[in-house]
Amino acid sequence: MSLATYTDLLASVASWMNRTDLTAVIPDFVAIAEGRIANDLRIRQQITSSTLTTVAGTQTVTLPTDYLEFENVAIDGTPETPCQVATKEHIDANYPAGGASGRPVVFTIVGNSILFGPTPDAVYTVNIDYYGRFDPLSVAPSNGLLTYQPNLYLYACLREAALFVRDDERASHWDALYLGVVKTLTNIDDNATHSGSALRVKYQ
Repeated sequence: MSLATYTDLLASVASWMNRTDLTAVIPDFVAIAEGRIANDLRIRQQITSSTLTTVAGTQTVTLPTDYLEFENVAIDGTPETPCQVATKEHIDANYPAGGASGRPVVFTIVGNSILFGPTPDAVYTVNIDYYGRFDPLSVAPSNGLLTYQPNLYLYACLREAALFVRDDERASHWDALYLGVVKTLTNIDDNATHSGSALRVKYQ
């Protein structure tokens, strides 16, 4: 059976479970699986670039809706200046709201926004590289992960389906297969990304 599209995945889950009474809830299994994959997986296929814009006098900028984790944050300039990660406590203590403003030098994540320190004193272009969520299959017929590793989707969905029907043994089986694929993909990506270079620190 093909696993190229969302429709294919729904049919495959029903077939592998050998059940005809799960049609209405299989989309829920996919949605739950996608949430878990977003938490567990960080591979270079997820990295995307975007630009944000600060507002003078405003300390925060809203993150992209598909944001999961930063790879790099830099303020546009000559030369481009990296921003350093800091804790919210550090920013609150050293760059309090209403205090001195200037070119941002540090940042942290608060909710769905980037919090800068100091508060931007002008409009700056913020260049970001970040790990983004794969497009949900409920709104796209396919995505890069389903094309690249359909078994990861299948195992994650089958685990949720087994939990739903209270088959803990099968749930553990599918969970082990899922975690094995996550580990393999992570190892492959780490080897490809970091071969011959220093490790990079990621920020979530």
